[in-house]
Order: sequence, then C-alpha cells, then structure tokens
Amino acid sequence: MIPVREFAGQKVAVLGMGRSGRATARALDSGEAEVICWDDGLESRLAAEGQGFRVESMAGDEIWADIACLVVSPGVSHLYPEPHPMVKMAWQYGVPVDNDIGLFFRNWNSADCDDADFEDFEENGVIPHFVCVTGSNGKSTTAALIGHLLDSAGRRVQVGGNIGRPVLDLEPVSDGEFVILELSSYQIELARTLTPDIAVFLNFSPDHLDRHGGVGGYFAAKRRLFSEGAPERQVIGVDEMEGEFLAAHANDDLLEVDSLIRISAQRPIEGDDWSVSVKNGFLVERRRGRQVASVDLRDIRNLRGTHNWQNACAAFAVCRSSGLAPKLLPRGLASFPGLPHRCQVVGEYGGVSFVNDSKATNADAAARALSVYRNIRWIAGGRAKEGGIASISGGLDNVRKVYLVGEAADLFRRQLGGRSLVLSGTIDEAVNSAAAEAEPGDVVLLSPAAASFDQFADFEARGDAFVEAVRSVMQREPAERR
Repeated sequence: MIPVREFAGQKVAVLGMGRSGRATARALDSGEAEVICWDDGLESRLAAEGQGFRVESMAGDEIWADIACLVVSPGVSHLYPEPHPMVKMAWQYGVPVDNDIGLFFRNWNSADCDDADFEDFEENGVIPHFVCVTGSNGKSTTAALIGHLLDSAGRRVQVGGNIGRPVLDLEPVSDGEFVILELSSYQIELARTLTPDIAVFLNFSPDHLDRHGGVGGYFAAKRRLFSEGAPERQVIGVDEMEGEFLAAHANDDLLEVDSLIRISAQRPIEGDDWSVSVKNGFLVERRRGRQVASVDLRDIRNLRGTHNWQNACAAFAVCRSSGLAPKLLPRGLASFPGLPHRCQVVGEYGGVSFVNDSKATNADAAARALSVYRNIRWIAGGRAKEGGIASISGGLDNVRKVYLVGEAADLFRRQLGGRSLVLSGTIDEAVNSAAAEAEPGDVVLLSPAAASFDQFADFEARGDAFVEAVRSVMQREPAERR
C-alpha cells in the first residue's frame, strides 16, 4: 500500500467502495487522514463496514463543512450523463473532487512521498519511471506486456491502475523502479494531477459516450494524459486520425529530440522520425532514417492478430524509449503469457478451439478478434453499446454462425440481417449449441461486442462463465455433446 499523507489530520470522503475505493480509503487512513466512505449499494456498504471502514451518508449539508477532498471511484458519474448528487454537493461547498490516480501523482510529487528522499533519487540517477497507457482497446494487454518485457530484462516493475491492483494498493515506489499504469478515460478525466514520464496512446474508437457527453468528450478525456500530463516521452498509435492529431501536436510540445515514437500495426512508417511499425508480420523499428531492429511476430501465440501487433509495437517502443537495447526484447515478446479474457485459448478438443475474449466489450474490439481466426462460431451479445455491431456487420467473412445472448440479442439479430444465427439467451446455452455444431478446425469464440452488466457483474465474471461452460462440455462423452 502507498500511504497518502497529504490529508493527515483532515477529513476525506471516498465515494464508491469497489476495489479502488477500498484501496484509496486504506491509503488515506494509513496517511492519518480521517476517512468516511459511501456507496449507493447496500451490499457494498455492508461489506465496507465489515472490513472496518467508517460508512456515513454525505447527504446532509453539515458534513461538508470540514471535508478536505472527495475522492470518487471510476464507476461513479462525475459529470455526464448526470453528476452524482454527492459530487454536486462537493461543488456547492467548494470541496475538491479527485480520484486515486490524482492522489497517487500528487503524493509522489509531495516532499514526503512514500518515505522516499527525492534528492537521493535524483543524486543517484535512479528516479522511478511512470508509464501510463491509454486507448480504446488493448490497454491491459499492452500494460502487462510492458511489465513483462521490463521484468524479463531484469528491471524492477509494478503494474496496476485499471488492470490488476488499484494504484494506491501498489507497494511504495523504489529506486529505479518502473510503474506501469493502465488508465481508462474515466480515470484520466477526473485526476487533478497527471505527471507520467512516458504516455502511451494506442488507438481510438467511440466508447463510453454517455459518460463523456459524446465522442468529442471521450477523446478530450484521453487527450488530458498528454495535454495536462506533459509527459517527457510519448508513444502514439497513428492508425486513426485522433492519434495523428496527438502526434502532430506532440512535435510542437516536446523539446527533446527522439521524445516521440509513432507506432502502427496497419502500415510501415517510413521517414526520419522514430517509429515502430509492422511490415509483413515483422515489427520494425526505424530511427533517424534507418532500420535499427526487427522482430518476427507471426508465430508468437499470445500476440496473434493486428491488434496484438499494435500492442507489441507500443510495448517495444516504451522499452526502447526507456533505454533498453533491442536484443533484450524478442525473448520477452515470445514468452508473454497473455491475459485472461483477451483472446485466451481455454480449451481444444476434437479439433475445435474455444477462445475467451470477454474483454471485447465494444464492436471495434470484437472486430479485431474476428479478424484473427477462421471458421468462427461467434458468441456475441450482452448490454449493447451505442451503434451495436453495425460497424462490423459487413466484415464477418470468417464467421460460420452467430450465437446471440443477453439484452442485445434482438438488436444484433436485426443488424446481422440474414446471416446464420440462433438466439441462445445465455452463455451456457450458446456454448452448448456451438460445441454441438462445431466441426474440426472451427473456433468457438466469445467476443461479445457488448457490456456484461445485463447478466454479469463484469467482463471477468462473463469470461469465467464461458470457461466453466467449456469445461463442462469437454468433460462429456462425444455423443453427449451432440
């Protein structure tokens, strides 16, 4: 845990008691703040009380008189589509609103951060490095891959934020350590302080539009990591116009030579600028007009597909920007174990593969998975995002049949037109139907293109349900599966 000492002796309110909220409350308490907590869900409040947190309603005016800060969890709306009532109360009483990411960077920038003597860090030349990764898709894989490459090269590293451990639940930062943070648009938008050393922008496609007031607000939230964070080095994917825009502005904002690395998995990047891109399945690094490194990505099992090649380009660029030699990285790329729920092969039986891509919560993410495999039996559906799957309904050449689940089933059925499909309803029924009809060489792919909240608490629970259904199918005798 990282103690937050800025509010020692002061009252701080924490709104939302999920993983990040609980970690924030513990970090503030460890820093000797007086912490009060609230969650709109009764079950979450009772769980928080059971863990020793002080749970108290903040609905009354009198409580706000001596609150020094309101710390909001990512799942709590702080502006669109409507600010949470307690956020409005904080505004009314002039109480600053922040989140755990803002507290983390403010804590590091303060004089007594983590008991560390910053002058010693500076004199010894071992100041920690903070890498922040954002984008619409691939953030978790890229953050994990960066951590894996650095660890494989013998560097000390912690990975957290929107992946794995909440940022304030990490260990206090040590000399020369790399801290890799995956940051969602929710986290970036609200953080009052952002000071990454390296900022990574992977890609952009419309998502979370209700929380950001439209696509422009969504991009503005992502852009804050670069405009407000003022990173010393930037790694920017330029396969969409939003990335091109960021890269063009980075040329004006960055003073040091070689502070910007452009990345692309869709086209080779030529020219004199520093770049990492993919050409014919090979990752190619170019710098000052010449090629300086090349890695064959084609046979790396856990980095299959153009989307994962983009993740590899970003991770490679971060490591090179951090001073690692190219020869240290190919072995780490090849040994990357991948992440659960991201194109994760969970079973192979009778020539049929079962792939869990539950993290594909929007159409763009699902389209990436659909481009990787052949002879797909596609399980899709859940709570639809804006536009449903209209953007990919014409790009389904690899799909043999679709099995629709959840609230989005009827919408997806209409958007798919006359394509072969079945309304399965549940993950379990979809897996059973797909397995019964699958032939050798087929891939049963869960890539929902929708949120999970109609039937599951989160995408992890949905993926776990898929894995359990696959295991159940594989345990049956062949005749029972048909």
